[in-house]
Amino acid sequence: MTKRVELIIGGARSGKSSLAECRAERWLSEGHVEELIYIATAQSKDNEMAVRIAHHKATRSPVWQVQELPWEIADIIAQITPKQCVLIDCLTLWLTYGLCEVSEREFNNNKFKLLKALKTTQGSVILVSNEVGHGIVPMGELSRRFVDESGWLNQDIATIADRVDFVMAGLPLNLKSEIK
Repeated sequence: MTKRVELIIGGARSGKSSLAECRAERWLSEGHVEELIYIATAQSKDNEMAVRIAHHKATRSPVWQVQELPWEIADIIAQITPKQCVLIDCLTLWLTYGLCEVSEREFNNNKFKLLKALKTTQGSVILVSNEVGHGIVPMGELSRRFVDESGWLNQDIATIADRVDFVMAGLPLNLKSEIK
């Protein structure tokens, strides 16, 4: 399989992760890739998030090599080979880390590194991200910035991506598809 970047967006519990995992596992079973790497960006900082993480772990196939990385994902994407597929789940948690845990400069540098890595990767990458821009404009400054940055990040990645799907109620709607 040649280099491929896919973005899967949707709301919470829409079926994004399941679609991403199934797609990558199909590539593995069809021989397009030989190795699946799952990058989980979630951090267990409260009980509710711990339950979400446990659910993902319990339902994930054992074919995955899992790495829990809340922030440094660009280097992995830049280093994968044509026979590897990396699934990033999820970009909005990665973004939250960038907005809340690091400096503005580090956030901007790492976002640039991520976009560059996606453009130059030799492997296949599936990115999962929440679509948060369908609601009202939030009241708080950080919440508004999160919605703005999330929208811009999704747009930037959609421009790079070969395929973009929007998932609602477990059903994918293809927004962009470039055959390679």
